[in-house]
Parts: sequence; structure tokens; C-alpha cells
Amino acid sequence: MVSARTVVTGATGGIGQVLVSRLLADGREVAATGRNTTRGAGLSRLGAEFLAADLVTDDLSTIVRGADTIFHLAALSSPWGPRETFVAANEIATERLISAARLAGCRRFIFASTPSIYTRAAHQIGLTETSPVPGRPVNAYAQTKLNAERRVLASATPEFSTLALRPRAVISPYDTVLLPRLLHAARQGLMPLPGHGRTLIEPTDARDVCSAFLAAEQHCEALSGEVFNISGGEPIELRTLASHVFDRLGRRVRFVPLSSHLTLGLAHLAEAGAKLRPQSGEPALTVYSALALGWSQTFNLESARARLGWSPQFSPRTAIDWALEERRHA
Repeated sequence: MVSARTVVTGATGGIGQVLVSRLLADGREVAATGRNTTRGAGLSRLGAEFLAADLVTDDLSTIVRGADTIFHLAALSSPWGPRETFVAANEIATERLISAARLAGCRRFIFASTPSIYTRAAHQIGLTETSPVPGRPVNAYAQTKLNAERRVLASATPEFSTLALRPRAVISPYDTVLLPRLLHAARQGLMPLPGHGRTLIEPTDARDVCSAFLAAEQHCEALSGEVFNISGGEPIELRTLASHVFDRLGRRVRFVPLSSHLTLGLAHLAEAGAKLRPQSGEPALTVYSALALGWSQTFNLESARARLGWSPQFSPRTAIDWALEERRHA
């Protein structure tokens, strides 16, 4: 059994908004934190208690008060930026939340990690939770999330159960990563295709991700200290996925196939230029994007299926259709 009061950090993000809605529909009392106060107001109207807190600097006792379960989804998720900002948002905030949760007597702490930790210039098919990660992660986001994941799992005790999930390429109406980039390409009428568009990716419907988090909550005590890969379980070529989006939007987009290695070389040049001109912000092409779109990455979900009792229910095309329809009505 789980308590009625649940905390969701990162509640205004692509996963968080769907999870909060699901918890409220199940009759749960939800305390939600997030950076987007406009979306936070929408969660309040649904019945959540929205707290616009900074997890790095604010007192967290009010957030965790009386909660048995914390879903820690909040993170700085970006392929670019100063390392210290990632350390603060992903490591320090997680450490502070763990400490506050323990002091408050919280029993379950479930962490949203990332499969970005696997990213490298190689095709990786059927990744498991024990597949090796690069000695030097691709960027500050992957490094700090890996550090935070390890801290969360190491903090498990008989009284404080922890689990981590690594959801891959989440498709959500509130997504700020994958879907917006495809929508931008649709508006531009042009889309480069690293790996000539044949790269396999494994997107995950946010509704499936939320089901995985709820399954993790139910099994948190029994499986405390463990981590699970989460994906849609259906690999799809990048070009096929993009074509489906553009077809649904009624847009004609010209594809520009590129070799993976050429794309990676261009990304290194773009990042070098951006470092010389910090005021220019994130480069148009990052090394992470070149690697993620230029080399295939798929997952073995047997552990999640067998131990969490969870399996994905929605295909990539179904996820895209749902997200686009929800965005139209937003």
C-alpha cells in the first residue's frame, strides 16, 4: 500500500505533467514542484498543491512534509551549458532532496535517471542495466545524472527505499526536447538525417513512463537500490519516425542524409566555435545530438518486465499521434 500524499518534482516537465494528472485521477494527494509557473497553475486547477520551489536553495521541508513517496523528476536536461549549473541542478538538488526526505520520514524515493549515460560513437543494440557506460560521459548532463543516480541508489536503507528508472526519448504533449525539434524541422521544411536516417531509436510514450514509475513505487521496498531501463520497446528508424510526424502535420519536408561521422565532425567544430563565443549560447549542432541521432541505441526490457511487471503499451506512432492531438487542444 502507498500513502495518499505524493511529491513530484519536475512536475511541469514532459513526464511530470502526465504523472501528476495520473496520480490525481487515482485519487492521490499530490504536491508538485516545477520551474514553469504557468503550467504549475494548471496543475493547481487540476487539484495538485503546486510549490514553485528552487531545490538547490530553498528550504525543502515544506515540500516533503508528510509524504511517503517522492518521484524526483526535476533536472537540468540540456546538451549544452556550464558544468556548474548541471552539478547544482542534478547533483546538489538531488542530495538536498534525499536529506530532506529522510528527515521527514519518507519511505520511497524514485529517481528519473537517463539512458544518455550510454551514449557513444557505436551502435548499441539490446542495452541492459549492466551494459558498460563510457568512462567519460558525453556531456555534463549525462555525467551529473549518473552521479546523482549512484547517490540515490547508495542512499537506500531498510527504512528508505530507492529505485531509479532510465526512460528513453520520451514523447509527451509537454515535451521540450524531441518533439519540438521535429516540429521546428517541419516549419523549416528541411531536416538533416545523421546516419542517413537509418539510425534506430526507441522512443517512449510518456503514459508508459508514468506506468513504469507507478510500478516502481509498488515494488520499491522489494527492489530497493536497483535501476531499470525504460523504453517503448519498438525500435524505429529516425527517418520513419520523422516522416510520421510530418505526415500527421501535413508538411512536406526535404531530408538531407548525412554520414554519422561527418555529422559528429561538424558537431565538434560547432561546439569549439561556441566555446570561443560563450555569448552565442548553445550551438545549432552538439556532439550529444550527433551521437544520439547518428548511432543506434535500443534496449533489453526483460528486467523491467520480469521484476517490475511492466511492459510498454504504446507504439512510437501512437505516442506521436497522442502528443500532437493533445498539443492541438492545449
